Amino acid sequence: MERKVFYLILILISLYSCNNQTKKEYVSTIETIDAFNEAVKAAQPGDSIILAKGIWKDAELLFEAKGTKELPITLTVEEKGATTFEGASYLRIAGEHLIVSGLVFKNGFTPTSEVISFKKDKDNFASNCRLTECVIDNYSNPERREQDYWIGIYGKNNRIDHNHIEGKSNLGVTMAVRLNSEQFIENHHQIDHNYFGPRQTLGSNGGETLRIGTSHHSLSNSNTIVEHNYFDRCSGELEIISSKSCQNTYRNNVFFECRGTLTMRHGNETNVNNNVFIGNGVPSTGGIRVINGKQTVENNYAIGLTGYRFGGALVVMNGVPNSPLNRYFQVTDAKIKNNTFINCDYIQLCAGSDAERSATPINSVMENNIFYNPEKNDTFTVYDDINGIRFNNNIISPNTKPITDKGFIQQKLELSNNTAGLLVPSQKDLTAGAVIKGEIPTKESTGTSWYPKIDKVAEFNSGKNIQVSPGINTLFDAIKNSAPGDIIELTSPNEYLVTKTIDINHPVTVKSASGKSIITFEKKSLFDILNGGSLQLKNLIFDGKEAPDYSGNSVIRTSKYSMNKNYKLIVDNCDFKNLNINHSYDVVKVSKNTMADIIRIENSTFNNISGNVLSLDKEIGENGIFNAEFVVLKNNIFSNIDGAILNLVRDGRDESTFGPFLTFDHNIVDNVGNGKRNKNKKAISLIGVQNANIKNSIFNNSKGIQIHLVVGGPIAKVHHTNFFNSEKVTVTGDQKYEVSSIWSLDPKFENDTTYKLEENSSLKEKADDGQNLGVINK
Repeated sequence: MERKVFYLILILISLYSCNNQTKKEYVSTIETIDAFNEAVKAAQPGDSIILAKGIWKDAELLFEAKGTKELPITLTVEEKGATTFEGASYLRIAGEHLIVSGLVFKNGFTPTSEVISFKKDKDNFASNCRLTECVIDNYSNPERREQDYWIGIYGKNNRIDHNHIEGKSNLGVTMAVRLNSEQFIENHHQIDHNYFGPRQTLGSNGGETLRIGTSHHSLSNSNTIVEHNYFDRCSGELEIISSKSCQNTYRNNVFFECRGTLTMRHGNETNVNNNVFIGNGVPSTGGIRVINGKQTVENNYAIGLTGYRFGGALVVMNGVPNSPLNRYFQVTDAKIKNNTFINCDYIQLCAGSDAERSATPINSVMENNIFYNPEKNDTFTVYDDINGIRFNNNIISPNTKPITDKGFIQQKLELSNNTAGLLVPSQKDLTAGAVIKGEIPTKESTGTSWYPKIDKVAEFNSGKNIQVSPGINTLFDAIKNSAPGDIIELTSPNEYLVTKTIDINHPVTVKSASGKSIITFEKKSLFDILNGGSLQLKNLIFDGKEAPDYSGNSVIRTSKYSMNKNYKLIVDNCDFKNLNINHSYDVVKVSKNTMADIIRIENSTFNNISGNVLSLDKEIGENGIFNAEFVVLKNNIFSNIDGAILNLVRDGRDESTFGPFLTFDHNIVDNVGNGKRNKNKKAISLIGVQNANIKNSIFNNSKGIQIHLVVGGPIAKVHHTNFFNSEKVTVTGDQKYEVSSIWSLDPKFENDTTYKLEENSSLKEKADDGQNLGVINK
C-alpha cells in the first residue's frame, strides 16, 4: 500500500512539473518590439508575455496566438501604470483564449481605424479572449473630424472588463461591437465593470460611447451583455449607447451626468433593467429611448434629468411605416414597467411624429412606474396617438396632469435617501417603482484600481494670481509664462500695448484689478485660442485703434487648425471699441473644426465695429455640425455695428446633437446691421438652432432677426422685445416657433451711452421678469 502511495506521489509531481514547463515568461525590452514578436511566435498555452516598464513609442503590436480555456496565453506588463504606449501605437488581437492586461495608451493617437482591435484582418479575429485592466486616456486624433474607434470588438465570447476609457475628442465611437460578418453575430460578448470617463460634446453625429451593431446588421442577434459599468459625463452626442442589434442586455449600469440617452436605435428584444441615471440638473441629461419591437425597460431609476424630445428621461418614438433598416421601426410590444423617475423634466411619447414617422406605438404597456416631479405639471409630452399603449398603476405627483383617464394615480410621496444615496419614496406599500438590486457601480468599483480617475482639465481661477504692470508686451509675457487656471491681473487702468498675438493654450483669466485697464494691439488678432485653451476676460477695455489697416482683423480668434478640445470663452464687463479701421473688423472670429462648450458675453459694450461681433457659421454640411453648444448674450449694448451681432448655424438634418442653445436677454441693439457689406443680412441670423430664447431686448434703427427652423423639434421663442424703426422677426422652415409680446414703441433713451430709459418710457417693467426692457443698469 505504501509503495502504491509513493508511485502516486511521483506521478503527481511529474504531471505538475510538465504543466509548469509550459508556463514560460518572456520579457521584451523597451527599445524594440522584436523580442515581443518572437515571444508571440513561440507562445504556448499557459505562457505569459510580460512587457518591460517604460514608454513604448509607435509600437505596432499583433498578439496572435492560441491558448486554451484552462491555459490561456497572457499579454501583460512588468508594472501596471509604468508601461505606456504612446505616439502611433496600437494593438491587434487574434486567436483564441488570450488575455490582455495592464496596457496604457496615452500621449498619441492610432494611425489605424482602432486603438485596440479584436481582429488582425477580415479573416483572423479574436474569440474567447479577454481585455482587462487596460487604459485608453485622451488618445485622440488631433484632427477633430478624422474618424477612428478606440476599441473594436469582433469574434465571439469576448470579455471586456475593468478598463479605464476616457477623453475621446475626435469623431468616432469609443467602443464598438461589430456584426459585419456571419462569424460575429450571436457573439455573446460581455462588457462589464468598465469606467467610461468623460467624453466632451462632439457637436455632430458619431460621438457615441458604446455602439453594438449597425443599421445594416440590426436584425441580427448580438446577445451582448453590458453590465456594472460606470458612464461618467459621457456626452459626445444624443446616443450615449446606441444599440443597433437584437437581444442585447443592459443592466446594473450607472449613467452620471451624461448628456444623451441609452438608445435602442435598431434591433429588437432588448432588455434594459436595473440601471441608474443621475442628471443633477445638467442640461440635456437623458435616460432611455425606445424604438423597434419587443423592448423591455424595467426596474430602472432616474433622477434630475433635464433632456427633452429625443433626449428625455423616457422617450417612446414614433416609427416609419415599412421602415428601411436605417430609419425608425415602429414600437411594438414594448414593456415599460416598475421604473422610477424622480424630478425628471420630460417624458416623451410618440416623439419624432411627422409625415414620415407616422407609425405610433402599438401593443405596448406602461405600468407600475413612478413619474414624480412636484415642481413641474407638464412632465408628459404626447406628440401623437397613444391608444396603442396601455397604462396601468403609474404614480404621478399631485400637480402632474394625467395624459389618459385611466392608468395614472396622483399621489404625494415622501422622499428620502436610501443606503445608496438615491432619493426614493419612503412608503413601504407602493406597488409601483423600481427596487434597485445589488450594489450600484461607482467610479471606485469600476475600471482599474491603479489608474487615477481625476478631471484633467483645469478650470478658470484655479491657479495663481499674476500681477502685471502697464508696458509693451507685459501682458504677452505674463500669459506666455502662465500655468493652467492662472489669473492675470492688470494693476493699472492705463494702456497695455501688445505687439504680438497672444496664444491661449490653457485656461487663463485676464482681468483688471481696479477700474478698467485699456488693451491695444498691433496684430491682426490679439488672442488666438489654440487647442486646450480657454479664455476669461473681466473689466477690460479693448481698443482697436492700433490694429493694422487691412481686412480680417479680430480681437479673438480660434486656431485655423482643427481643435479636438472644446474651449470656453467668458467675457464680463468689457468694452470693445474702434474696431473699424477696415471693412471687416470682427470681435470674435472662429474657424472650421473648432467647438466651444460655451461662449458667454455679459454686461459689456460693443461700439463702432465694421464687422461682426460673433460669427459661429463655419460648419456647413449634412451632419448637424456647429461651432458652439451654449451661447449666452446678456445685458450688453451693441451699437453702430456694420455687420451682425450673431450668426449661429447648425446645418443639415441630422438629429444626433443637442445644441446650439442661445440665450439673448436684456440687450440693446442700436444701429446694427446697416453696413453696406451686410446687405440682405440680419442683426441676428439663426439656422438650425435647437433652443433659442430671445427676450427682454430693444432693437433700435437696426436690422431684424432671421430664424430658419429644421429637424429635431427646436424651441424658438422671441418675446418681450421691442423693435423701433427696425425690422422684426422672419421665420422659415417647417418647425413650430413662438413670437409673442412684440412692440414697436419709441424706447425714449436718456442718452446713447448708457441707454437708460426715460421715466416716461413705455418699455419700463415690460420684461418677462418685471424689469425694464433693455440693459439692466447696475
